[in-house]
Amino acid sequence: MKLSIRKLHTYFYMFCVLLLYLFFYPFFYYFSRKESRYPTLNKLRRLWAKLSSGISGIFYSFEYEVPVDWKKTYIICPNHTSNLDVSWVTILTKNNFSFMGKEELLQNPTTRLFFKTIDIPVKRDSNMAAFRAFKRVSKYLKNGITMIIFPEGKIADIYPPQLQEFKNGPFRLAIEQQTAIIPVTSFNTWKILWDDGLKYGSRTGICNIYIHKPIETVGLKLTDADALRDKVFRIINQKLKEYEDRHEYSR
Repeated sequence: MKLSIRKLHTYFYMFCVLLLYLFFYPFFYYFSRKESRYPTLNKLRRLWAKLSSGISGIFYSFEYEVPVDWKKTYIICPNHTSNLDVSWVTILTKNNFSFMGKEELLQNPTTRLFFKTIDIPVKRDSNMAAFRAFKRVSKYLKNGITMIIFPEGKIADIYPPQLQEFKNGPFRLAIEQQTAIIPVTSFNTWKILWDDGLKYGSRTGICNIYIHKPIETVGLKLTDADALRDKVFRIINQKLKEYEDRHEYSR
């Protein structure tokens, strides 16, 4: 597909995201005012993600290693290669949830409302701000709100993308709160839309997502955080390699 057509598709996708955001905004605003309304807010976010992606011809296929009990609280840790990751993980997560993300998302017109209310921004160059953010995450987990944290911290500038080193934060939190972690592998989302899509454009297609079985943290100590981090990294990295090897062989 020509780059010009791919870029045109990106602008169409962005238009769909913004237009539907404006349509839903009064409902987003109302349900973001109180924590008791967050479950409904998240249902609306799922609908927004499904519609904006689907109208653009982008769909998501989920494969589960084991069924997920969404009555439980988790920390979901996916690899991060695309802005679409926010959409598919929103659709994936069936219980009440919150994102933890970089402070710059407070400046984005379609994420600012959420990061001022339900979601948690973190200023990484400020230890005090990071401490307050992680304290709020701990409160959410205690209250049964699943946290979505991209352990790489950002989308790397490398193209094609490679799995980057994981931050320690999500794994320390999981151990402190004795909360299970769900590693999630996004195989080809970057091939549909890498990063924000502005450099290489985007296209229609199906993003394939693999949800690994939850990793329990009951009984683990904070000294186990590095080992837990490395375990989750290996799980995702191995699945990525298996996917690439399988598709390379089939060519």
